[in-house]
Amino acid sequence: MAEPAPATENNEGRRVEMLDAAASLICERGFGDTRIADVAKRAGVSSALVIYYFGTRDRLLVDALRYSEESFYEAAEKMLAEVTSMRERLSLLIKWTVIPQADNEIPGAWGLWFDLWAQAFRHEEVKAGRVELDARWRRMIVDAVKSGEASDKVDARMFALEFGALLDGLSIQVALEDPEVDSEVAYAIAMRFCERELDLPPAKKKLKPKKG
Repeated sequence: MAEPAPATENNEGRRVEMLDAAASLICERGFGDTRIADVAKRAGVSSALVIYYFGTRDRLLVDALRYSEESFYEAAEKMLAEVTSMRERLSLLIKWTVIPQADNEIPGAWGLWFDLWAQAFRHEEVKAGRVELDARWRRMIVDAVKSGEASDKVDARMFALEFGALLDGLSIQVALEDPEVDSEVAYAIAMRFCERELDLPPAKKKLKPKKG
């Protein structure tokens, strides 16, 4: 198995170009239909150079998702830091997960995630990458819960495991355009879960102005 070249300040720019090319191609075509040669062509480099930097196609998938997710976490952590309400923080996490990218300020990578899950089932290298990325997502959920008034009444780690699994399932239904589970329904399901598990009061309904 080819070993990738170590990341350095000198090669970071070139690596980012290839990661960006890989991420966009996998989202467009799927991992199965994306070859090293395709990534090389999109990035304007040789196939040998892609292999030199990433070693294997599996590692390229994991690194492409990690690269894509980095921008998500940077934006998410910044926005969450500006929100004090636990309900609002959880609401943002739900929106970032189940609302399609076109309607979302946070860049998404559903296509990359779906391919990562499929490959992780049979490839140890991809499985390890999935574990690392999911752990970071769960830590973000734990932090959101611990920021609230119910933090001493709930097992934040267990909540993160359950909530993360629920969001994964809902995102799949939304992405596959299930006729019964659109973004609005998925959001409502996830929000009710939070209210039930964290004993949060239901959101106040906005009163519509009277006509005339």
